[in-house]
Amino acid sequence: MSAPVLQIQGLSLTYPPRGASGPVHAVRNVDLSIAQGEVVALVGESGCGKSSLARAVLRLRTPTGGTVTLQTPDGPVPLHALRGRKLRQARRWVQVVFQDPYASLDPRVTIGDSVAEPLRAFGLDTGIIPALLERVGLDPNLASRFPHELSGGQRQRVGVARALGPSPKLLVLDEAVSALDLSLRAQVLNLLLDLRREHDLSMLFITHDLAVVRALADRVAVMYSGELVEVAPRASVLQRPRHPYTRALLDAVPATDPGAANESGDQILSGEPPSQEHIPAGCAFASRCPLAEPRCETEHPAMRPLESSWGARCLILE
Repeated sequence: MSAPVLQIQGLSLTYPPRGASGPVHAVRNVDLSIAQGEVVALVGESGCGKSSLARAVLRLRTPTGGTVTLQTPDGPVPLHALRGRKLRQARRWVQVVFQDPYASLDPRVTIGDSVAEPLRAFGLDTGIIPALLERVGLDPNLASRFPHELSGGQRQRVGVARALGPSPKLLVLDEAVSALDLSLRAQVLNLLLDLRREHDLSMLFITHDLAVVRALADRVAVMYSGELVEVAPRASVLQRPRHPYTRALLDAVPATDPGAANESGDQILSGEPPSQEHIPAGCAFASRCPLAEPRCETEHPAMRPLESSWGARCLILE
């Protein structure tokens, strides 16, 4: 079996204190791998650390601990340890598509120059720009336009084209379709599925939308308070979630039949996640968990393997 495109081991990211507050433990001891051609969806509540994990993978933030290894055509590269020119060179193989398709483009730069920017940075041929725009469903003549002259869907396609230019091994997509309406969202998701098949492209897709998970993901990593609490194949998470927090996320999805939802016994979570400045000694979810036992307040659960490619961080799982 080939080495994973991305291997994260023991990854932590702590933000320094501001004013009277303490340091924020945004990501804590995360282990995750992504295989060649695999799409892993990272899901969880706002503030749980999803985007911080992405920043650490992209080296927009230097991890506090752990390792991030990227498999490139030249062999494995320790992204967490690189600096300067070596880090800039390695970034060719991991590209990002941001949430806001307008904010991620310079309004004073034409579409063609925006797509050309990473190509120039890595010394690649800018002559492929028309083909890149065509590949993402855009008229190459749009290269002379500015971002404000395009629709939201067109701008996000530009973001995808720009990320594809350097021929990366891994795409990190941070809520990349959440700012689009439903029809445009479906178009961009179909585009990503096509690109994945054509280029055997690996993706880390950060989302809060379970419809996106159903459409795109092979596996799902569920994050809570800076930790992964469940990692499992998509169908397993959606049909038979094991961690109580994963179940709560699924229960929170609005039902098409409110009467049926009321009879199902679904429980909506109350309370708030613990402060990431003051991490509990036990399970971070214990104060909100309907199944919590006294030991959950004091014992910190490890990620427990349940089946092949499946694990959950919970003390009470059988």
